[in-house]
Amino acid sequence: MIDHISMRVTDIERAAEFYAAALAPLGYEVVMRFPGYVGLGAGGKPDFWLTATDKAINPTHIAFACDRSTVTAFHAAAVAAGGTDNGAPGPRADYHPNYFGAFILDFDGNNVEAVCHAPAKAAAKSASKAKPKAKPKAKAKRAAPPRAKAKAKKRR
Repeated sequence: MIDHISMRVTDIERAAEFYAAALAPLGYEVVMRFPGYVGLGAGGKPDFWLTATDKAINPTHIAFACDRSTVTAFHAAAVAAGGTDNGAPGPRADYHPNYFGAFILDFDGNNVEAVCHAPAKAAAKSASKAKPKAKPKAKAKRAAPPRAKAKAKKRR
């Protein structure tokens, strides 16, 4: 199990700003900062670290798992933040039948992906399950038949 990953970048502040915007649809934000390091994560735990370097870097590929709508939101946010489109949101059937992903290159050439592996039908079903169901109408009480009312009066 992977607990966290670190990626080298040449401009730590620019990268931190880019990734905070690009990964916002996934719930990520800057969680920690140390000189030369920025930790991003969701829910307060940094699991994606940026590490400053002045050396030439070998680009990295990282993929973030999410639902299909978040794949699309990630791509739009990353392009708006200055990333380069490296593959628009869509199916990648050559990977496997349910693969739905989007790819962005950051300023250092790192290939960042958001991906969903769930079948499209399952994603649609889970979205429809999230909608609140209407409450059933209460059944109206039926009035007692007239004979029952008359017998009840005689018993008193």
